[in-house]
Amino acid sequence: APPAGERVPDWVLNFSPLPSLSSPHRNLSAFPAAQSEHLQQKMSENGALPLRGKVLTLDTMNANVKKVDYAVRGPIVQRAVQIEKELKEGVKKPFEEVIKANIGDAHAMGQRPITFFRQVMALCTYPQLLDDNKFPEDAKNRARRILQSCGGNSIGAYTTSQGIDCVRHDVANYIQRRDGGIPSDPDNIYLTTGASDGIVTILKLLTTGEGRTRTGVMISIPQYPLYSASIAELGAVQINYYLNEEKCWSLDISELQRSLQAAREHCNPCVLCIINPGNPTGQVQSRQCIEDVIRFAAKENLFLMADEVYQDNVYAEGCAFHSFKKVLFEMGPEYSSKVELASFHSTSKCYMGECGFRGGYMEVMNMDPEVKAQLTKLVSVRLCPPAPGQALMDLVVNSPQPGEPSYQTFMKERTAVLSALAEKAKLTEEILNTVPGISCNPVQGAMYSFPRITLPERSINEAKAPDMFYCMKLLEETGICLVPGSGFGQREGTYHFRMTILPPTDKLKIMLNKLKEFHQKFTQQYS
Repeated sequence: APPAGERVPDWVLNFSPLPSLSSPHRNLSAFPAAQSEHLQQKMSENGALPLRGKVLTLDTMNANVKKVDYAVRGPIVQRAVQIEKELKEGVKKPFEEVIKANIGDAHAMGQRPITFFRQVMALCTYPQLLDDNKFPEDAKNRARRILQSCGGNSIGAYTTSQGIDCVRHDVANYIQRRDGGIPSDPDNIYLTTGASDGIVTILKLLTTGEGRTRTGVMISIPQYPLYSASIAELGAVQINYYLNEEKCWSLDISELQRSLQAAREHCNPCVLCIINPGNPTGQVQSRQCIEDVIRFAAKENLFLMADEVYQDNVYAEGCAFHSFKKVLFEMGPEYSSKVELASFHSTSKCYMGECGFRGGYMEVMNMDPEVKAQLTKLVSVRLCPPAPGQALMDLVVNSPQPGEPSYQTFMKERTAVLSALAEKAKLTEEILNTVPGISCNPVQGAMYSFPRITLPERSINEAKAPDMFYCMKLLEETGICLVPGSGFGQREGTYHFRMTILPPTDKLKIMLNKLKEFHQKFTQQYS
């Protein structure tokens, strides 16, 4: 009890009953935040606890994380989400919906899932459906095989860290078929949480050193922001090499050499990253270009990372996908036994568009066995990739074959998706190139265009980030959500935006015509 005549403080009376405080640090979380803070203040005054601020602040947090930037989901996309909420609340806008052309999310843009994939996934998730005669036998057979490889015959069980054994074998068989019989070892296959997870994992293995010995990672400009963000997070050094916009975003070996030599002044270049087909630029590399890159990597002793997630997305006449592994082996033992290569694929792109399942794989070639053991250890820390994503990856590499019940429907749906994308790639290029002040290279592959925009001097002088200003204004006035080129990298003095070609054809036409009108209006307004 307090001394006679002294009132009991309100902060004490508010607790009924008080939790046990046998330890000065115990049970503070049981109090509401304001009362807990008051209690800590009183205990600090009595010497029971030191008075201190938050452990984690902007000053004390990992400085590398603050350097991370991911434009695909940056400020413009955050504003687009706010506008969508405003539209639902009845706020009047000069448009009725937000068209999110900022990210390669096919299903969100209206693409229908492939029937066979979803049938097997339904069977794996709810095996009782295996007794339902509505499902074709080939779908049931795939589901049974996958489930038999899972602990307890359940897709809800952990898998081995490297991935379900039968799925890795199927991936290896797929790669062997794709590459014309060149062998693929299932032990070199790692199933991943989308291709992004594999890319970051390999970069972790490669990042080391301090000062001039820090690992340098060569990435194309424009690039996919996963690379710059991961390099920043890991504390590696980003080395830019520029694609040639005037030659349809081609890759010049002389530019690789220039970039490498300049980087050796301040870091240790160890890694060369290639995206083929390109994101955000949509170019497809020729076989000759791939051979040149492999020779360059061999000569300069660089680890090659080949991001090949758009390998089925090739539209332009005269273009074809060539895997880095296939070209590497066809160049002979001088290269195939020496060049270290990690290649990546995913369920998220191509004709599948199954982004949300987060399925993918990577294949490693010529990796030091002791390092490979460390890679296996590293992936085991996260236990395993999501089992449903692994199952879906199996269906991508082990799709219906001629003679199976689902084959005709599968091929019809697959062809329809890829044909529509080819049509939209051509449409995007044609319409954008009718706009004075916009120049768009052919969209040879992938799912994006990266047009160059000419901006009026006044808009450049008035805005800190002219392309960001342009894209934000476009969003506010038309509801079209694009990503400014600065989020991917661009040559100084040039401005671009990235847009997907994924919206349905009718909506894509509307979007492109709105964009055309906006650009003309913007140019007049700031001229």
